[in-house]
Amino acid sequence: MSTSKSNPNNIRLSSIPARLKPTSQQYSKAEPSPLLSASSYGSSVEDYIGSGTDTVGGRTPVFDRRLSFVQEDDERSDISRLRSPRRFEILSPTYDSEDDDAMLDSKKPAFLRPADGRSVTPLLKKSDDEDRGRSRYNNSRPTSPLPLPVSTPSSIHSTTRPIFSRRSTMRSRSPDTQARMAARKKYTYASIFLVISLISFCVQTELGRYVQHKLGWDKAYCMLYLTHGSWALLWPVQLLILRVQKWNVPWPTFWRRHVYLLRSTAHMVAQQELDIPRHVMQRSPWPYIVRTTAFVTTALTVAGLSWYVAVNMTTPSDLTAIYNCSAFFAYVFSVPLLKEKLRLDKALAVLIAIAGVLVVVYKDSKEGDAETGDDANTEAGMRFLGNMIIGAGSVLYGLYEVLYKRWACPPEGTSATRGMIFANAFGSCIGAFTLSVLWIPLPLLHILGWETFELPTGEAAFYLLVSVIMNATFAGSFLVLISLTNPVLSSVAALLTIFIVAVADWLITGRSLNPAAVGGGCMIIVAFLMLSWSTWREMTEDAERKAAVDVAGPVDWSSEDSDKDGDRLD
Repeated sequence: MSTSKSNPNNIRLSSIPARLKPTSQQYSKAEPSPLLSASSYGSSVEDYIGSGTDTVGGRTPVFDRRLSFVQEDDERSDISRLRSPRRFEILSPTYDSEDDDAMLDSKKPAFLRPADGRSVTPLLKKSDDEDRGRSRYNNSRPTSPLPLPVSTPSSIHSTTRPIFSRRSTMRSRSPDTQARMAARKKYTYASIFLVISLISFCVQTELGRYVQHKLGWDKAYCMLYLTHGSWALLWPVQLLILRVQKWNVPWPTFWRRHVYLLRSTAHMVAQQELDIPRHVMQRSPWPYIVRTTAFVTTALTVAGLSWYVAVNMTTPSDLTAIYNCSAFFAYVFSVPLLKEKLRLDKALAVLIAIAGVLVVVYKDSKEGDAETGDDANTEAGMRFLGNMIIGAGSVLYGLYEVLYKRWACPPEGTSATRGMIFANAFGSCIGAFTLSVLWIPLPLLHILGWETFELPTGEAAFYLLVSVIMNATFAGSFLVLISLTNPVLSSVAALLTIFIVAVADWLITGRSLNPAAVGGGCMIIVAFLMLSWSTWREMTEDAERKAAVDVAGPVDWSSEDSDKDGDRLD
């Protein structure tokens, strides 16, 4: 009974550590403790409340090493009873921070307490703070339902992601930086496929010429059928490469993801939007793909066939010069169909490229005609008809490039990888359409006697096979190049093959390069560089504009944003 009278709060003093027991000096009225000032008292209460624990039996489990209950005497009992039945203070002479940290770590989950008692993300930072700026986390990962213990208080300064922190949805880079990175990625892929297309086209041209003129297998339409039909191999080869890259993914999962990527991209192509509603995704994209494939393949086949028809009706110089004017017609069709802006630098670059082609072709043809007399043997009427045919082919080839870009390429903002995969898949559709439909003229030409159907054998078959493979490689690279950039740049890039073929002839046959070939080739190269710079600037400016306007849009910087009206400035 005596204990309860002296201890009105029913606190067991024996349960309090010896160094925390109140002393007689603390009850003295003459010398009030300086630790009971307003600031220290408030901080003590704040620490107590922030601990998140309850007192059990008059004892604080977490702070039992540094809290002391202050008992009031009879004269101050009324005031203390009104304010607080129990007050506590920090005994600074016996306070040990290391013991306190260890006890807190053992009593509380690690993710609920800062490592050193400070806020993990302070509102204000000093200029010389060691972790200022946008730090990147080394172990970025999805959040886990299990907390990880905080080992040391110094972990607040580490570059690891805070435990149980949610990945930020804010952009980690400015729109300008992100736009330049996206444009640089596209141009890197485009440069690689440009080199591949130039090499494969030169090899195909040399082998095709060798098979037709040296080995005597001159079957124009059959060669066109085989070369364009070989495009059907693009998607299987691409699928094999992707499978090798993802060899550790189970085949059902890999196939399901690949089909979904192609299906979603086909809907993006049909709608010219990046965000496809769910009810649209449930529809099949095959009707649109079949119609587009038939439309684009027809333009391509007629354009290619015109070259084979006119090759024996006009001079090689006229044939090459007029056919390569497709770059100009590609720019002309890009204005109404792709909403391309008329730019002086691009128009000037196209004209310089065509002028370079004329210099190479006609200067070289005059020297060849002086030796062989080909102009004298070519009738004026037949030559005019051949030029008209190849002119129509040039227009159709420029139209084919723009049609492919407009109706068979994903909208602007699509990732470069997705665009490349779909380009090769659509190339396979063109090849499949060629093999399944365009075989019909073969028996008709054979019956009419215009072209006897005959498969090559021996050496001709081998070189034709290599030429067909090179044509498929060129086609896939060229389609990817158009998808990543624009038809105008791709057409002018194809003109580089004229100069490269001339260099290849010089290396293979030993025929020296004349000044006209060098000068015209330099003009084509200058025009290509001008177009490359103009296209790069347009892509960067367009990406920056979209990023600045649509900051809150889809944060998938493998793709930016789509043009809602189909207005694509590429």
